[in-house]
Amino acid sequence: MKEQDILQTIVAHKRIEIKQQEEVVSMTQLENLLEDLAPCVSMKQRLAASPTGIIAEFKRRSPSKDWINREADAALIPPAYEQAGASALSILTDERFFGGTLKDIRTARPRTSLPILRKDFTVSRYQLCQAKVTGSDAVLLIASVLSAEECRTLARQAHELQLEVLLELHDEAELEHVNEFVDMVGVNNRHLGTFRTDVETSFRLADRLPKDFLLVSESGISQPETVRQLREAGFRGFLMGEAFMKTADPAATLSGFIKALQP
Repeated sequence: MKEQDILQTIVAHKRIEIKQQEEVVSMTQLENLLEDLAPCVSMKQRLAASPTGIIAEFKRRSPSKDWINREADAALIPPAYEQAGASALSILTDERFFGGTLKDIRTARPRTSLPILRKDFTVSRYQLCQAKVTGSDAVLLIASVLSAEECRTLARQAHELQLEVLLELHDEAELEHVNEFVDMVGVNNRHLGTFRTDVETSFRLADRLPKDFLLVSESGISQPETVRQLREAGFRGFLMGEAFMKTADPAATLSGFIKALQP
């Protein structure tokens, strides 16, 4: 598979996957499960109040590096992340390319009080309802896979479900996707077409990002000094997964990272 075709392949498969899921659990059935659900925990507020802003990610694999932590247990690592000092959680729910499922969120939810971001390639309201039912507090919308209007519609629908929205950008052209229903604006330092990573992407876009949104830098962060520099540039959230998940004890690695951030 050519590198530039990875993203298109993932999204095309996602649309097929959603249709198959709807054949098992219809939208009507899913909507019936939305009643009497617990209110969401604000990821935006937690990050804004946190001195570190680490969004610790539960991630088993990636299309570019295959398995990172194949046997990772969603019952153990997310609550351990909380004990280690994480401000929020990101949980991958794409199975084919990232080795995750919605079951990971259902497993983690009763074991942690941290806000949980459902990280997936969201292209439909059905996925938003899934996120709400399984206990997510926020959802990821990726500008490069949505039109600006699709992004606005999904962000509005997420708010109707009392889910917060992290809008992910990668370049200046995607700034037009920012809308009034977005809670946090993220910069993905990993190009989703090639999966190459360059944290300079966050620094390049820092001055171009809207100042009235909480800013998140995603991927490619492995050094405490990088977090310090990103905070100086205006970022308040730092999504990190591989740096922790590739180690024998992700939570212990996170704890050490946070200690290194302290003055």
